[in-house]
Amino acid sequence: MIRKKILIDEMDDGMDKKLRELGYDAFSVKKLRADGKKLNADYSVINYAREHDMILVTRDTESGQACEENNLPCILLDNDEIFKIVLEKLKIF
Repeated sequence: MIRKKILIDEMDDGMDKKLRELGYDAFSVKKLRADGKKLNADYSVINYAREHDMILVTRDTESGQACEENNLPCILLDNDEIFKIVLEKLKIF
């Protein structure tokens, strides 16, 4: 099975390292920017993910909506998703 590359938005820098340790091909916007990539605007980040056939992982609701509108793979870690995790964790108490 071929896994898609993953692009981690800057808010979750460090998740790329953890995913790589699990065998994923993951990259960080923050680290790519430090390497000289021009990824300052949301549009640039989304476009980079599209051009490199990546799944974008972000907390930015606008980026998530842009991905959805343009049929681009994205994992949006918004407050609704975090709330679902909290509810799931509360079930063990």
